[in-house]
Amino acid sequence: MSIYTTMLLLAGAGVLVAGLFYTWAFGKGQKRAHGNLDSQAPEAVQEHAYIRNPIFLTYIIVISIALLFVVYFAVTTGTGY
Repeated sequence: MSIYTTMLLLAGAGVLVAGLFYTWAFGKGQKRAHGNLDSQAPEAVQEHAYIRNPIFLTYIIVISIALLFVVYFAVTTGTGY
């Protein structure tokens, strides 16, 4: 395996582990809510509903990384424009 593949594998594993801990911590916080499922969103989230949304952030980050890989491979292999 090349060094770039190893680095990408480690970065992906780090994101998965961080996501697991975040989800676990969030789940424990929901258990402490005592059934209040429709609680009000925090003030920071209300002010920036799209910027603070993890789904939108995930899409933006994944698309950005994919575009960087495409540009990198196009430049290094000499293909493209």
